Amino acid sequence: MAQTKQKRKTKHRGNAAGIVESRGRTGRKPTADEKSGKAKAANGTQARKDRFDKPPTWKGAFYRSMAAAVLMLLISLVLIKQATQAIVLFPIVLLLYIPISYYTDLWLYRRRQRQKAAKAGRA
Repeated sequence: MAQTKQKRKTKHRGNAAGIVESRGRTGRKPTADEKSGKAKAANGTQARKDRFDKPPTWKGAFYRSMAAAVLMLLISLVLIKQATQAIVLFPIVLLLYIPISYYTDLWLYRRRQRQKAAKAGRA
């Protein structure tokens, strides 16, 4: 049987409350840099530099160590095949990884600060 009603070409607009929401971007117009993507790339590199300029914290070292210790736990569960030994190994690894992670970050932070000071001294 032939189709008598023409199919809808656009989406129904409005929600259950009857409010029709406008389509697309409704805020300010994007700048030329935002349209081309240059601002996002420059902003990302600046955010990366800012992140490296912050001194390390014990909290950050703890979270990084926790992720590494969980990974170690999963690997040891697969390789050792005895859950009790792997679970006993977890807090030991965690306690070892926390200061290692913190002092590694501190060393990298101080090295970066020295490099920045040397670059500023040359300029």
